[in-house]
Amino acid sequence: MGSQELKHITKELEVNAPASEAWELYRKLGLLKLIDLKLTNIFQSTEVLKGDGGVGTVVKLTFVPAGNSSYTEKFTVMDDQRRVKETKGLEGDCLAIGCSVQILEFEIIEKSQNSSIIKSTISYAVKEEFQAKDPKPSIQIVEAIVQSSKKFLERNN
Repeated sequence: MGSQELKHITKELEVNAPASEAWELYRKLGLLKLIDLKLTNIFQSTEVLKGDGGVGTVVKLTFVPAGNSSYTEKFTVMDDQRRVKETKGLEGDCLAIGCSVQILEFEIIEKSQNSSIIKSTISYAVKEEFQAKDPKPSIQIVEAIVQSSKKFLERNN
């Protein structure tokens, strides 16, 4: 497969909530519950295929309209010290249109006692034969998840 350079799309969003609370939402399966409650316009369903939210957990997100497409990912890093969660795409999204790798990382950065930054980074590589099409992961979906978590955290703080 030849070594491909990873491209990165990074976004940061400040949240008026402690980093510990934000991390509690992002680690394990908290985000899936939030997606099921708040993002029904984007996701038809979320399903844990394997695991309990720790490293090795595999989840499938099915997009609206029903059955149109889905994205399956595996949790690869869960670092409570650094507040970093990383997932690797297994199928769907960018992988379905020419990417060979898709990695999503969420990092919760403490700003002050009552505020934090949610940093989301999508790293991806494009297969050589698809370079001309320049496929990209759905950053809008990640942004919708982060915005929804910001609202949730600020309302509960």
